[in-house]
Amino acid sequence: MGDHSARRSDVVVVGAGAAGLAAARRLTGAGLDVTVLEAGPGIGGRLAAVWRDGFRLDRGPLLLNVPEPRLRELLGGTRPVPLRALRPGVLLYSGGRLRRTGEHRGVREAYAAGPALAPETLERARLAAALGRLAAEQAPGGRGVGRQETTAAEVPGRGPLRDWAAVRPLLAALLFDPALRCSSRCAEQALRGFARGDLAMPVGGAPALPRRLVEGLDPVVRTGVEVVSVAADGVRTARHGTFAARAVVVATGADAAERLLPGLRRPRFLPVRTLYHAVPRRELDGAGAERSLVLDGERGALVSHAMIVSDLDPGCAPEGAALIGTVLLGAAARRVPEAGVRRRLGQLFGTAAGGWEYLGGAMAPDAVPAMDAPAVLRRPVRLLGGLYVCGDHRDVGNAVGALASGRRAADQVLTDLGIRLPAAA
Repeated sequence: MGDHSARRSDVVVVGAGAAGLAAARRLTGAGLDVTVLEAGPGIGGRLAAVWRDGFRLDRGPLLLNVPEPRLRELLGGTRPVPLRALRPGVLLYSGGRLRRTGEHRGVREAYAAGPALAPETLERARLAAALGRLAAEQAPGGRGVGRQETTAAEVPGRGPLRDWAAVRPLLAALLFDPALRCSSRCAEQALRGFARGDLAMPVGGAPALPRRLVEGLDPVVRTGVEVVSVAADGVRTARHGTFAARAVVVATGADAAERLLPGLRRPRFLPVRTLYHAVPRRELDGAGAERSLVLDGERGALVSHAMIVSDLDPGCAPEGAALIGTVLLGAAARRVPEAGVRRRLGQLFGTAAGGWEYLGGAMAPDAVPAMDAPAVLRRPVRLLGGLYVCGDHRDVGNAVGALASGRRAADQVLTDLGIRLPAAA
């Protein structure tokens, strides 16, 4: 950058969220000197959390929908992050009652019982088989790879899924897209993970992922450093001078990346509102909702989905208390009064919710990058030699996509610098 007094590293990574830390870990593992600059006071980005009255409030209840071996690979050889899987199926509120549906295990056993089964049991078995076939079609080399891409709204009309009342609210919850405008490929991928039983929450919540990534990187992460311009040979900051480098990786959110990299394509974003309530645990004992995804399947529902987060991660709530995380989707979610959400939660969980304590929440207009059809699931991370970009806006629009894009950006840096890629962890 023309400043011979600048601090020098092999690589400067701008942003200490999931993508930036994944890139930094991959690069340091290859022996490079890396500096990570974060404008905020701490690491994590979208995966950060706050503590309030003994409760941990993530920016949103983080549900991972990825096989555990793939997550370990993306975390780059760190100590494993323990995952707590959700119970099979979902709890669907419809017609004034809550019922479990979509169990995807024990299909062979169900069919083996044949005529002895009640009709509703056979229906569940057929549904499980349909989900299994969809999973197989979307596997590498499967038939689904060549299926014509449409919108997610078309997926519920396929085969046995058309009669499953939970499929639309489930897809809306997994994609954060109430209108199901996203790509059908993304919808099928989400259903595949659900059918395989991949839905899980990390023990320690969303912050567990950046905490694992930053282990051993502490000396190279600098917080409170705002980067105002980038180039292929370094960055300038608002108050900390310049940092020179052989390569720069911009790993910020989409808005900041667009400011630093004019002309970068910014995807459409899906707004999400998250609310948290504290509840005496004994009040939920009869709900049958432990470790379950609760979907509101009624037309015009206020709530998309809710979970007893503390059942999946007991460390997020004091002893004897439960933490319920609730998600509302769409721009109109901003106008929904908290008291109305609380009343609806009482209906979903079958208990009086008037005394539940509202702990807080947030409305995020840019919570999730939309994967509109035709979906580009792997956007380029190399802008030019020495300048790279990563984040959930360059990959599948979730935490796993952020990790994957950070790894892709790091591998492109190593390739351009002529450095052999590290062996798989």
